[in-house]
Amino acid sequence: MAYQYLKAIHIIFVVTWFAGMFYMPRLFIYNTEANDKEAAVKQALHDQFAVMMKRLWFGITWPSAILTLIFGSLVLHFGGWGPVLFTESGRWLLVKLCFVILLYAYHFSIHKIFKQQISGVFKYSSQQLRIWNEVATIFLVAIVMLATVKQSISFVWGLVGLVCFVVLLMSAVKIYKVIREKNKRP
Repeated sequence: MAYQYLKAIHIIFVVTWFAGMFYMPRLFIYNTEANDKEAAVKQALHDQFAVMMKRLWFGITWPSAILTLIFGSLVLHFGGWGPVLFTESGRWLLVKLCFVILLYAYHFSIHKIFKQQISGVFKYSSQQLRIWNEVATIFLVAIVMLATVKQSISFVWGLVGLVCFVVLLMSAVKIYKVIREKNKRP
């Protein structure tokens, strides 16, 4: 029974961590687009977004990332997954953990952008940030699919499905850009 509670708590922190990683790039986009406003409005928006970003990043996202790691490790340990990890039946978990490691790398990349924007450095356009915003979605789909279907899906078909999903997602971002630009014209 304790294992089920550990697993539930782990999932709760995974969800809150993803929530932070989904919303933070949106704040980056809005903060970047504030640069197009007149000076007084621009400064007010930057100040407000800085407060929002700090609260989200340090109050929700970072704590959730740390607690996800702690509770995920406990779930692996108490679930007896260690010995299975490098066997054929545990290969799905090994691939999932690789995606989780990449997700932490993505988390650190967001932290870098956060530090830049807090310092007033805007290296990326709002369109680049929109694309970067979708990376968390790709990780979410890959990790959830691996956790639910496990070894029921072949590696090749899983990879093909993921690539198709990425192409569809990036196409949607491109279409959104075209629609936005079209609506900006007088």
